[in-house]
Amino acid sequence: MYPFKVSRLIQWALSGFTWRIDRPGKNIYLTFDDGPIPEATPWVLRRLEDFGAKATFFCVGHNIEKHPHVFERMVKAGHTPANHTFNHLSGFDVSAEQYVENVWKAEKLIGTRLFRPPYGKITPRQYMTLKKDFKMVLCDVLSGDFDKNNRTEDLVQRTISGTENGSIILFHDSIKAIPRISEALPAVLRYFSDKGYSFRSLDFAFQNDITDKP
Repeated sequence: MYPFKVSRLIQWALSGFTWRIDRPGKNIYLTFDDGPIPEATPWVLRRLEDFGAKATFFCVGHNIEKHPHVFERMVKAGHTPANHTFNHLSGFDVSAEQYVENVWKAEKLIGTRLFRPPYGKITPRQYMTLKKDFKMVLCDVLSGDFDKNNRTEDLVQRTISGTENGSIILFHDSIKAIPRISEALPAVLRYFSDKGYSFRSLDFAFQNDITDKP
């Protein structure tokens, strides 16, 4: 089992990660992991466009190579690409050298210095190496859209109740998330749009500090 809302104690204990964005305003940061894929990402892009929302996509490098047109469409729509390793690796299953090499392999295709470890699994050595060059991003709200045991109604309610100004919400643009995100994403977008919130990509928060320099 996993929490839908990450406690402030955990956020404090692992303060080297960005869990949420503390700045004035009514801003929410939607993030999508595991794409880009043609079965899910274009649909997500259309829903974001419906609400004038921007988001951050933590992309798997292998998927970018397989579906470059989907990746290009996402970037052209004004969303921020970010790094989720090249092969969706768990940091617990490979050496620090293999993991870091895989991250940089993906970075060649992405060009921003935002990183989220797949499964949230990363060793201290991997973390210490990567934090020198990347903004390390997790989230404070997990939608649970990947879990077939989650009812969409409960998923929406928990996501909404856990979200506040500055929250980073984790969704997935993946095949297994489609049955739940197809209803959950529009519901979350509609609810917070009606409350006067803006949906921002993480480059809005980090300004120009995440782009690869020539």
